Amino acid sequence: MSLLQEGEAPTNPPEKSAARGSSGGIGLSRYILIRFALIVPTVFILVSLVFFLMRVVGDPISASVGDRLTAAQLAERLAAAGYDRPIFVQYVEYLGQLLRGDFGRTLTDNRPISEVLFTYGGATLELVFYALIVAFVVGIPLGMIAAYYKDRSADAVLRIFAILSYATPVFFAGLLLKLTLSVWLGWLPLGGRASTRVQLALSRIDDPTGIYLIDALRSGNPVIIGDVLMHAIMPALALGLLTAGVFLRLVRTNVIATLSNDYVDAARSRGVSEFRLVRKHAYKPALIPIVTVIGLQIALLLGGAVLTETTFEWRGLGFQLAQYLGARDFVAVQGIVALLAVIVALTNFIVDVIAALIDPRVRY
Repeated sequence: MSLLQEGEAPTNPPEKSAARGSSGGIGLSRYILIRFALIVPTVFILVSLVFFLMRVVGDPISASVGDRLTAAQLAERLAAAGYDRPIFVQYVEYLGQLLRGDFGRTLTDNRPISEVLFTYGGATLELVFYALIVAFVVGIPLGMIAAYYKDRSADAVLRIFAILSYATPVFFAGLLLKLTLSVWLGWLPLGGRASTRVQLALSRIDDPTGIYLIDALRSGNPVIIGDVLMHAIMPALALGLLTAGVFLRLVRTNVIATLSNDYVDAARSRGVSEFRLVRKHAYKPALIPIVTVIGLQIALLLGGAVLTETTFEWRGLGFQLAQYLGARDFVAVQGIVALLAVIVALTNFIVDVIAALIDPRVRY
């Protein structure tokens, strides 16, 4: 009787094992290359859409300052900026400028758009970082609690909370937070990124980053750090709860699915408590879908940052974008949207790679 017949598990020859490992590596490399290549058409499509949508209402100069110029002055400005040429020629030239890293200059204050991006981009990234922390801290534990109390009153309440947190407009949630925590209770400041005194102190730091939390930590002053964090609580809650509802539902669904697996039933039959099953067996598998949707949530948060920053006077890219839209400065709008498109595309790429490393099934 052969070894295989006696019950010994068959082993793969070294050649086949090596080939299999090599093929897995090629699969991952190919997946990463494909995902990276998709960045270009994603950014291209979004930038093109914004360009043509902005041109629907006319050229940027006529839209922003046309009512303050005579016909001769307007024609001169249009010719100097090249807006009197066919729209396709302008489009090709605009794409060429973006490839060279030239986002143009704002029409309202004649600033390089790259300067606007560097000046206010840190504030928006800081707000998105705060919002993600709120989403993780609120959404993941509540999702596990909802799964633990499946089909009971606590689960129903949390599911309603998830729907409301996602469906409530960000600006409305921000106004409610300001009314409750600032006006009625007086716990938190109404708006801004920091008090005037703290902003002056942060501006005196050598080589400030523009991210107040980092600059405050560099100062080593607990009063400055506390002031920055107090100003961040309400904007972070207003924007973070938007994504917390998504995380809550994802975690709940995946924990419930994991708890129905055979190995969980086996552990349950051995007397393992339901709480331990959720915490030990279902927790990590439920986090994999969270990783896969983070990229989409970054895009959602960047979109919500426009309303959040306007509501709380958080002077970031969203706040400036609203100002430029009000002034019909479409050149500035195009530049800011182009940068946000690049950020979202790169974030999705990084998240896709992380998800592929965690769960190989994502590659196929």
